[in-house]
Parts: sequence; structure tokens; C-alpha cells
Amino acid sequence: MLKTIQRDVQAVFNRDPAARSLLEVLTCYPGLHAVWGYRVAHWFWTHNFKLIGRIFSQVVRGFTGIEIHPGAKIGPGLFIDHGMEVVIGETSEIGQDVTLYHGVTLGGTSMAKGKRHPTLGDDVVVGAGAKILGAITLGDGCRVGANAVVVRSAPPDSVVVGVPGEIVVRSRPRAEVRTPDLEHSQMPDVLGEALESLMKRVDELEGRMNGHAHQPQGRTLNHGVWYGEDFEI
Repeated sequence: MLKTIQRDVQAVFNRDPAARSLLEVLTCYPGLHAVWGYRVAHWFWTHNFKLIGRIFSQVVRGFTGIEIHPGAKIGPGLFIDHGMEVVIGETSEIGQDVTLYHGVTLGGTSMAKGKRHPTLGDDVVVGAGAKILGAITLGDGCRVGANAVVVRSAPPDSVVVGVPGEIVVRSRPRAEVRTPDLEHSQMPDVLGEALESLMKRVDELEGRMNGHAHQPQGRTLNHGVWYGEDFEI
């Protein structure tokens, strides 16, 4: 247990450049407090003191704004950045060194007993506001974009963006990532690329008919930029 607590603290230093001292981390990080509260509640839960575990988890929720069911299974090194409105359901399973941002939900989609919440592998990063729903699995090294709604399992080293979540397998293996992969500005724009391809095709077809259609004329570093006041398609 002591090694797990130490790893939880180190996770804050590894993944938050704003963390300046041990005292600051111990006193000012509700995500860390929520994880530690969960570990205590989980001990009660697994030793058949389920009501005490639930009550304790609700007390922690009141202090941190983060709800973690004591029945969930969470590995060491979980980092909940900023916290608030994070919900982790009863049958959720979270691997090692996972990062969750505020507003993330690991929710269930069934009224049946048994496994109904997601499983996250090691080193998964889930962006702010993302919802991962159902008994699905996100493999090791997955990244979920902010506000994505994920309802399908994703293989390791993939990126999930959009509503519903579209899965993009990364070309760079996770083994090449030596630092925590927290860069949210480099996300694939699956819908934008599909629209751009469609616009080019429409432009080509209307060109044959002496028509005209605008299409994207340039790109910024991170995403497509659309130009033109009218789109005659």
C-alpha cells in the first residue's frame, strides 16, 4: 500500500508541471485526495464492509467533487487532473499510470448485474469531458480526445475523437513515447478530413459541369482552416 501511495504522489509530479513541492501536492490536489479516499473505501468494500465503503466514498466525493465507486479496480499511478465531475462506476477497471481530466465519466449502459463499465489499460489519457460508456476496453496507450463519447472498444496505441468516438490507430508505437503523452493539440480531425475529401470530389465533379465549389485552401499546424463565405454544393 505504501508503494502505491508513493506512486500516486509521483504521478502528480510526472504529469503536472504546476506541481512545485511535496507539501503542495499533499494539500492542494483533490484528484490525489480522491484516489486515496477510494483506496480506503475499496479496502472496506473488498473486506465485506460495503456500506462503510460506500459511505466513506460519498464523504470523499463531497470534499473533492470526484465520485469513485469503491467497487472499481484502480491500479497505481492514477492521476486525476483538476478533478470535479469525474465519475468512475462500480465495475470500472483502470490500469497503471492512467490520466483523467475533469468531467470524465466511466459509465455503465446496462441495468444488469455484472461487468457494465469500461476497462482502461495502462498509460491511457482521457481528455476533459470525455464519456466512456459500457463494458468496453481501451488498450494500453490509448488517448481519448476532449468531449469524445466512446462506446466501442479501441486497440492499443489508438486515438479516439468525436461523437460517437472514431478510432484512429497511431503510426508511432507507444514504446517510442518516453514522456507522458498529454499533448491534446495534436488530435486527428476525422470529420474534417472526410469533409475536405468530399469537397474536393464535388469541386472536381462540378468543374466538369462548368460549376464551382469552394474547398479548404490551407491548414494551420493543428487543424484544417476553411475559407470562403459561400459553399455552392
